[in-house]
Amino acid sequence: MSKKAEKPEKLKEIKNTKKNLKTMSKSGKSHKLRTTSRVVKYGAIGFGRNIWLSIAATLVMTITLLILFITVIASAVLNATADSFRQRIDVTIFFKPGTSQETLASLEEIIKTDDNVREIETKTSEQEYEKFLDESKDDENLMTTLKDENMKKLMLQSMQSTMRIKVHDIDNIDSLKNLVETNDKLKASLDDERLPTYDVDHAEIQTITDWANIAKNGGLILSFVFLAISILVIFNTIRMAIYSRSEEIYMMKLVGADSNFIRGPFLVEAQMCGIISGIIAATLGYVGFNLVAQPIEDYGISISGIKSIIDSQWLILVYAAIICIGILIGSISARIAIHRYLAK
Repeated sequence: MSKKAEKPEKLKEIKNTKKNLKTMSKSGKSHKLRTTSRVVKYGAIGFGRNIWLSIAATLVMTITLLILFITVIASAVLNATADSFRQRIDVTIFFKPGTSQETLASLEEIIKTDDNVREIETKTSEQEYEKFLDESKDDENLMTTLKDENMKKLMLQSMQSTMRIKVHDIDNIDSLKNLVETNDKLKASLDDERLPTYDVDHAEIQTITDWANIAKNGGLILSFVFLAISILVIFNTIRMAIYSRSEEIYMMKLVGADSNFIRGPFLVEAQMCGIISGIIAATLGYVGFNLVAQPIEDYGISISGIKSIIDSQWLILVYAAIICIGILIGSISARIAIHRYLAK
Protein backbone atom coordinates (compact mmCIF):
# COMPACT_ATOMS: atom_id res chain seq x y z
CA MET A 1 0.00 0.00 0.00
CA SER A 2 1.34 3.43 -0.93
CA LYS A 3 2.06 6.13 1.60
CA LYS A 4 -0.75 8.28 0.17
CA ALA A 5 -3.25 5.47 0.84
CA GLU A 6 -1.97 4.95 4.40
CA LYS A 7 -2.63 8.55 5.46
CA PRO A 8 -6.48 8.44 5.18
CA GLU A 9 -6.51 5.16 7.10
CA LYS A 10 -4.45 6.66 9.95
CA LEU A 11 -6.60 9.78 10.09
CA LYS A 12 -9.72 7.62 10.26
CA GLU A 13 -8.19 5.55 13.06
CA ILE A 14 -7.29 8.67 15.05
CA LYS A 15 -10.83 10.05 14.66
CA ASN A 16 -12.34 6.74 15.85
CA THR A 17 -10.01 6.70 18.84
CA LYS A 18 -11.00 10.25 19.82
CA LYS A 19 -14.67 9.37 19.42
CA ASN A 20 -14.29 6.28 21.63
CA LEU A 21 -12.48 8.31 24.29
CA LYS A 22 -15.26 10.91 24.31
CA THR A 23 -17.87 8.15 24.62
CA MET A 24 -15.96 6.54 27.51
CA SER A 25 -15.58 9.90 29.24
CA LYS A 26 -19.30 10.64 28.95
CA SER A 27 -20.11 7.13 30.12
CA GLY A 28 -17.76 7.49 33.11
CA LYS A 29 -19.29 10.82 34.11
CA SER A 30 -22.77 9.38 33.73
CA HIS A 31 -21.81 6.39 35.87
CA LYS A 32 -20.36 8.64 38.61
CA LEU A 33 -23.50 10.75 38.56
CA ARG A 34 -25.75 7.71 38.87
CA THR A 35 -23.62 6.33 41.69
CA THR A 36 -23.68 9.63 43.57
CA SER A 37 -27.46 9.96 43.20
CA ARG A 38 -27.91 6.41 44.52
CA VAL A 39 -25.62 7.10 47.49
CA VAL A 40 -27.66 10.22 48.34
CA LYS A 41 -30.92 8.29 47.89
CA TYR A 42 -29.83 5.44 50.17
CA GLY A 43 -28.52 7.95 52.73
CA ALA A 44 -31.91 9.69 52.82
CA ILE A 45 -33.65 6.33 53.20
CA GLY A 46 -31.30 5.47 56.06
CA PHE A 47 -32.03 8.80 57.74
CA GLY A 48 -35.75 8.00 57.67
CA ARG A 49 -35.23 4.39 58.68
CA ASN A 50 -33.55 5.45 61.95
CA ILE A 51 -35.79 8.46 62.39
CA TRP A 52 -35.76 8.66 66.19
CA LEU A 53 -31.99 8.39 66.40
CA SER A 54 -31.74 10.89 63.56
CA ILE A 55 -34.04 13.33 65.39
CA ALA A 56 -31.99 12.97 68.59
CA ALA A 57 -28.74 13.59 66.71
CA THR A 58 -30.25 16.58 64.89
CA LEU A 59 -31.60 18.06 68.14
CA VAL A 60 -28.27 17.83 69.97
CA MET A 61 -26.37 19.25 67.01
CA THR A 62 -28.91 22.09 66.73
CA ILE A 63 -28.27 23.02 70.37
CA THR A 64 -24.51 22.93 69.71
CA LEU A 65 -24.74 25.20 66.67
CA LEU A 66 -27.20 27.55 68.40
CA ILE A 67 -24.88 27.95 71.40
CA LEU A 68 -21.98 28.63 69.03
CA PHE A 69 -24.12 31.23 67.19
CA ILE A 70 -25.12 32.94 70.46
CA THR A 71 -21.50 32.92 71.67
CA VAL A 72 -20.23 34.66 68.54
CA ILE A 73 -23.07 37.22 68.58
CA ALA A 74 -22.77 37.96 72.33
CA SER A 75 -18.99 38.37 72.17
CA ALA A 76 -19.22 40.65 69.14
CA VAL A 77 -22.01 42.78 70.69
CA LEU A 78 -20.26 43.20 74.05
CA ASN A 79 -16.92 44.03 72.43
CA ALA A 80 -18.63 46.57 70.15
CA THR A 81 -20.34 48.09 73.20
CA ALA A 82 -17.02 48.41 75.04
CA ASP A 83 -15.49 50.07 71.96
CA SER A 84 -18.47 52.41 71.72
CA PHE A 85 -17.99 53.46 75.35
CA ARG A 86 -14.31 54.06 74.68
CA GLN A 87 -15.22 56.32 71.76
CA ARG A 88 -17.63 58.36 73.90
CA ILE A 89 -15.31 58.87 76.85
CA ASP A 90 -13.38 62.12 76.99
CA VAL A 91 -10.72 63.59 79.24
CA THR A 92 -11.91 66.88 80.74
CA ILE A 93 -9.34 69.46 81.81
CA PHE A 94 -10.57 72.31 84.04
CA PHE A 95 -8.97 75.75 83.71
CA LYS A 96 -9.29 78.75 85.98
CA PRO A 97 -12.62 80.66 85.85
CA GLY A 98 -12.48 83.51 83.37
CA THR A 99 -9.90 81.91 81.09
CA SER A 100 -10.45 83.63 77.73
CA GLN A 101 -11.26 81.98 74.40
CA GLU A 102 -7.89 83.16 73.02
CA THR A 103 -6.02 81.49 75.88
CA LEU A 104 -8.04 78.28 75.42
CA ALA A 105 -7.17 78.32 71.69
CA SER A 106 -3.45 78.55 72.43
CA LEU A 107 -3.73 75.77 75.02
CA GLU A 108 -5.60 73.67 72.47
CA GLU A 109 -2.65 73.93 70.06
CA ILE A 110 -0.37 72.57 72.77
CA ILE A 111 -2.69 69.62 73.45
CA LYS A 112 -2.89 68.82 69.72
CA THR A 113 0.83 67.98 69.72
CA ASP A 114 -0.11 64.66 71.36
CA ASP A 115 -0.67 62.08 68.58
CA ASN A 116 -3.29 60.27 70.68
CA VAL A 117 -5.62 63.30 70.65
CA ARG A 118 -8.54 62.84 68.26
CA GLU A 119 -10.89 65.76 68.97
CA ILE A 120 -10.98 68.81 71.25
CA GLU A 121 -13.89 70.96 72.45
CA THR A 122 -13.29 74.07 74.56
CA LYS A 123 -15.78 76.18 76.54
CA THR A 124 -15.25 79.41 78.43
CA SER A 125 -16.83 80.06 81.84
CA GLU A 126 -19.66 81.96 80.12
CA GLN A 127 -20.33 79.06 77.75
CA GLU A 128 -20.31 76.57 80.63
CA TYR A 129 -22.76 78.82 82.46
CA GLU A 130 -25.10 78.90 79.44
CA LYS A 131 -24.84 75.11 79.20
CA PHE A 132 -25.74 74.80 82.87
CA LEU A 133 -28.78 77.03 82.34
CA ASP A 134 -29.94 74.92 79.40
CA GLU A 135 -29.60 71.71 81.43
CA SER A 136 -31.51 73.24 84.37
CA LYS A 137 -34.35 74.86 82.41
CA ASP A 138 -36.94 72.38 83.74
CA ASP A 139 -36.21 73.34 87.36
CA GLU A 140 -38.29 76.52 87.84
CA ASN A 141 -37.01 77.31 91.34
CA LEU A 142 -33.39 77.04 90.28
CA MET A 143 -33.99 79.12 87.16
CA THR A 144 -35.57 81.88 89.29
CA THR A 145 -32.48 81.94 91.47
CA LEU A 146 -30.07 81.97 88.52
CA LYS A 147 -31.80 84.96 86.92
CA ASP A 148 -30.46 87.15 89.71
CA GLU A 149 -27.46 89.16 88.42
CA ASN A 150 -25.49 88.78 91.64
CA MET A 151 -25.95 84.98 91.48
CA LYS A 152 -24.78 84.99 87.88
CA LYS A 153 -21.59 86.87 88.84
CA LEU A 154 -20.91 84.43 91.67
CA MET A 155 -21.45 81.48 89.33
CA LEU A 156 -19.11 82.89 86.69
CA GLN A 157 -16.46 83.53 89.31
CA SER A 158 -16.52 79.89 90.39
CA MET A 159 -17.26 78.17 87.07
CA GLN A 160 -14.17 76.78 85.34
CA SER A 161 -13.42 76.99 81.65
CA THR A 162 -13.11 73.50 80.21
CA MET A 163 -11.38 71.51 77.52
CA ARG A 164 -12.91 68.11 76.62
CA ILE A 165 -10.50 65.84 74.76
CA LYS A 166 -11.40 62.67 72.89
CA VAL A 167 -8.49 60.34 72.25
CA HIS A 168 -7.84 57.42 69.90
CA ASP A 169 -6.91 55.03 72.72
CA ILE A 170 -8.50 55.78 76.10
CA ASP A 171 -6.41 53.02 77.70
CA ASN A 172 -3.18 54.79 76.80
CA ILE A 173 -3.36 58.42 77.92
CA ASP A 174 -0.05 58.59 79.78
CA SER A 175 1.44 60.88 77.13
CA LEU A 176 -1.49 63.32 77.46
CA LYS A 177 -1.28 63.22 81.24
CA ASN A 178 2.47 63.85 81.10
CA LEU A 179 1.94 66.81 78.72
CA VAL A 180 -0.62 68.44 81.02
CA GLU A 181 1.55 67.95 84.10
CA THR A 182 4.84 69.16 82.55
CA ASN A 183 3.91 72.02 80.18
CA ASP A 184 4.37 75.34 82.01
CA LYS A 185 1.62 77.19 80.13
CA LEU A 186 -0.92 74.44 80.81
CA LYS A 187 0.07 74.13 84.46
CA ALA A 188 -0.30 77.87 84.97
CA SER A 189 -3.85 77.82 83.61
CA LEU A 190 -5.13 74.73 85.45
CA ASP A 191 -7.80 75.12 88.10
CA ASP A 192 -6.54 74.30 91.59
CA GLU A 193 -9.81 72.83 92.84
CA ARG A 194 -10.74 70.36 90.05
CA LEU A 195 -8.30 67.86 88.64
CA PRO A 196 -8.49 66.50 85.05
CA THR A 197 -10.77 63.46 84.71
CA TYR A 198 -8.30 60.85 83.53
CA ASP A 199 -10.00 57.81 85.07
CA VAL A 200 -13.72 58.41 84.46
CA ASP A 201 -15.78 55.35 83.35
CA HIS A 202 -12.80 53.00 83.10
CA ALA A 203 -14.47 50.66 85.58
CA GLU A 204 -17.61 50.50 83.43
CA ILE A 205 -15.59 49.68 80.30
CA GLN A 206 -13.66 47.03 82.19
CA THR A 207 -16.91 45.48 83.40
CA ILE A 208 -18.27 45.24 79.84
CA THR A 209 -14.95 43.81 78.61
CA ASP A 210 -15.02 41.21 81.40
CA TRP A 211 -18.58 40.23 80.46
CA ALA A 212 -17.48 39.89 76.83
CA ASN A 213 -14.69 37.53 77.90
CA ILE A 214 -17.06 35.55 80.12
CA ALA A 215 -19.58 35.24 77.27
CA LYS A 216 -16.86 34.11 74.87
CA ASN A 217 -15.17 31.63 77.21
CA GLY A 218 -18.39 30.29 78.71
CA GLY A 219 -19.97 29.92 75.27
CA LEU A 220 -16.93 28.11 73.91
CA ILE A 221 -16.92 25.71 76.86
CA LEU A 222 -20.63 24.95 76.38
CA SER A 223 -20.06 24.60 72.63
CA PHE A 224 -17.28 22.06 73.18
CA VAL A 225 -19.40 20.11 75.66
CA PHE A 226 -22.34 19.88 73.26
CA LEU A 227 -19.94 19.25 70.37
CA ALA A 228 -18.65 16.18 72.19
CA ILE A 229 -22.24 15.07 72.88
CA SER A 230 -23.17 15.66 69.21
CA ILE A 231 -20.25 13.59 67.96
CA LEU A 232 -21.11 10.82 70.42
CA VAL A 233 -24.80 10.77 69.44
CA ILE A 234 -24.09 10.78 65.69
CA PHE A 235 -21.38 8.18 66.21
CA ASN A 236 -23.89 5.88 67.91
CA THR A 237 -26.54 6.64 65.28
CA ILE A 238 -24.19 5.54 62.48
CA ARG A 239 -23.03 2.55 64.51
CA MET A 240 -26.64 1.38 64.99
CA ALA A 241 -27.31 1.95 61.30
CA ILE A 242 -24.29 -0.18 60.37
CA TYR A 243 -25.39 -2.97 62.71
CA SER A 244 -28.98 -2.91 61.43
CA ARG A 245 -27.76 -3.17 57.83
CA SER A 246 -24.94 -5.64 58.41
CA GLU A 247 -26.47 -8.32 56.17
CA GLU A 248 -27.15 -5.78 53.43
CA ILE A 249 -23.55 -4.56 53.65
CA TYR A 250 -22.27 -8.17 53.51
CA MET A 251 -24.27 -8.85 50.34
CA MET A 252 -22.98 -5.67 48.69
CA LYS A 253 -19.42 -6.73 49.45
CA LEU A 254 -20.09 -10.18 47.94
CA VAL A 255 -21.26 -8.71 44.67
CA GLY A 256 -18.20 -6.45 44.52
CA ALA A 257 -19.70 -3.11 45.48
CA ASP A 258 -17.19 -0.29 45.79
CA SER A 259 -16.23 0.65 49.38
CA ASN A 260 -17.20 4.28 48.76
CA PHE A 261 -20.64 3.13 47.60
CA ILE A 262 -21.07 1.14 50.83
CA ARG A 263 -19.82 3.90 53.13
CA GLY A 264 -21.38 6.83 51.26
CA PRO A 265 -24.99 6.49 52.53
CA PHE A 266 -23.84 6.57 56.17
CA LEU A 267 -21.84 9.71 55.48
CA VAL A 268 -24.84 11.30 53.73
CA GLU A 269 -27.07 10.37 56.66
CA ALA A 270 -24.78 12.22 59.11
CA GLN A 271 -24.43 15.18 56.77
CA MET A 272 -28.22 15.45 56.52
CA CYS A 273 -28.29 15.84 60.31
CA GLY A 274 -25.75 18.64 59.92
CA ILE A 275 -27.70 20.42 57.17
CA ILE A 276 -31.04 20.27 59.01
CA SER A 277 -29.42 21.30 62.30
CA GLY A 278 -27.66 24.21 60.61
CA ILE A 279 -30.87 25.52 59.06
CA ILE A 280 -32.83 25.21 62.33
CA ALA A 281 -30.04 26.76 64.45
CA ALA A 282 -29.52 29.69 62.05
CA THR A 283 -33.28 30.34 61.88
CA LEU A 284 -33.71 30.21 65.67
CA GLY A 285 -30.70 32.49 66.09
CA TYR A 286 -32.02 34.98 63.53
CA VAL A 287 -35.54 35.07 65.02
CA GLY A 288 -34.21 35.26 68.58
CA PHE A 289 -31.85 38.11 67.73
CA ASN A 290 -34.64 40.15 66.14
CA LEU A 291 -36.86 39.59 69.18
CA VAL A 292 -34.28 40.90 71.66
CA ALA A 293 -32.54 43.46 69.40
CA GLN A 294 -34.72 46.47 70.25
CA PRO A 295 -34.77 45.96 74.05
CA ILE A 296 -30.99 45.47 74.01
CA GLU A 297 -30.49 48.60 71.90
CA ASP A 298 -32.76 50.60 74.21
CA TYR A 299 -30.55 49.49 77.10
CA GLY A 300 -27.58 51.20 75.45
CA ILE A 301 -25.81 48.14 74.08
CA SER A 302 -24.30 48.58 70.63
CA ILE A 303 -25.73 46.09 68.11
CA SER A 304 -25.60 48.17 64.93
CA GLY A 305 -22.66 46.22 63.47
CA ILE A 306 -24.27 42.80 63.99
CA LYS A 307 -27.69 44.10 62.92
CA SER A 308 -26.25 45.36 59.62
CA ILE A 309 -25.03 41.81 58.90
CA ILE A 310 -28.12 39.94 60.12
CA ASP A 311 -30.54 42.19 58.21
CA SER A 312 -28.67 42.17 54.88
CA GLN A 313 -27.62 39.79 52.13
CA TRP A 314 -24.79 38.67 54.43
CA LEU A 315 -27.39 36.57 56.25
CA ILE A 316 -27.02 33.98 53.48
CA LEU A 317 -23.34 33.63 54.38
CA VAL A 318 -24.27 33.26 58.06
CA TYR A 319 -26.64 30.42 57.16
CA ALA A 320 -23.99 28.86 54.90
CA ALA A 321 -21.33 29.04 57.61
CA ILE A 322 -23.54 27.40 60.26
CA ILE A 323 -24.68 24.69 57.82
CA CYS A 324 -21.06 23.99 56.82
CA ILE A 325 -20.10 23.63 60.48
CA GLY A 326 -23.00 21.20 60.94
CA ILE A 327 -21.91 19.18 57.88
CA LEU A 328 -18.34 19.12 59.19
CA ILE A 329 -19.43 17.84 62.61
CA GLY A 330 -21.63 15.18 60.98
CA SER A 331 -18.89 14.10 58.56
CA ILE A 332 -16.25 13.77 61.28
CA SER A 333 -18.60 11.77 63.54
CA ALA A 334 -19.66 9.49 60.67
CA ARG A 335 -16.09 8.87 59.49
CA ILE A 336 -15.05 7.86 63.00
CA ALA A 337 -17.92 5.38 63.22
CA ILE A 338 -17.35 4.06 59.68
CA HIS A 339 -13.63 3.62 60.32
CA ARG A 340 -14.37 1.82 63.58
CA TYR A 341 -17.20 -0.49 62.53
CA LEU A 342 -17.10 -0.74 58.74
CA ALA A 343 -13.40 -1.03 58.01
CA LYS A 344 -13.31 -4.73 58.93
